[in-house]
Amino acid sequence: MKIIPGLSNLFNIFAAKTAEAASSGTASSQGGGWEATLINFAPLIAIVVIFYLLVILPQQKRTKDHRKMIESLKVGDEILTNGGIYGIINGIADQVFTIEIAKDVKIKIAKSAIAAKTNK
Repeated sequence: MKIIPGLSNLFNIFAAKTAEAASSGTASSQGGGWEATLINFAPLIAIVVIFYLLVILPQQKRTKDHRKMIESLKVGDEILTNGGIYGIINGIADQVFTIEIAKDVKIKIAKSAIAAKTNK
């Protein structure tokens, strides 16, 4: 196998740097202790905390508010479904609402398909 002359020098430099990093890594892991490990993981911990505060916490709040809104619905409330259908609640069963979308036109939808309560 023929190696380009400048490329072989690059491989030698890379091998030397890798060996140097491996030898210094074992020395620092022996004397570094848990403080060094914590400092190495600090950026990862910060990313997880930021992700929790910016994504997970607001989503949990929205889910809780939506669940509370669905539980507070009663017959006669006007709603909007996830499919964009407006209707008035005529009946409530365990997990199903019967809504009237036009005069004498009633459909059954799952409670989870309700997007919002609208004003009359």
